Amino acid sequence: MKTELDTKARQMLKAAKLYRTEARIAVLKVLMQTRSPLRQNQIAKRLPAKHLNKVTIYRTLESLVDVGLVHRAFMQERAWHFELAHHCSATQCHPHFTCLSCGQTHCLTGISMPMAESPYKGFVISRQQVRLEGVCPACHDTAGH
Repeated sequence: MKTELDTKARQMLKAAKLYRTEARIAVLKVLMQTRSPLRQNQIAKRLPAKHLNKVTIYRTLESLVDVGLVHRAFMQERAWHFELAHHCSATQCHPHFTCLSCGQTHCLTGISMPMAESPYKGFVISRQQVRLEGVCPACHDTAGH
């Protein structure tokens, strides 16, 4: 039974001229249902098709990154975080906030940051990603502040 998410995932793959494989559809559906970037292992845990192995998930993510449907939001603890690329431009990703207490990362899509300009000769900035750290509202409230 096809759901609205299935249909949207298939449309995204068709527009990107990618084959509509079970793995690609499943990974896109997981990313459509989350509000924060996920590591590969977090995506794997949320996939309904448990027969997708790490290599298949990795290759699927790489193919989705290559066509611009998904991007690597940032790297933390040697693990990339992935999300849909629909809130980002070719030169700038929206900022992310990571809570130092609970470790949750939140997308800050309502904030725009000016592009940095390099003060050093010869450095040309082509893409900017901003990651902010602090304490999220839930952890702030539980700490009694």
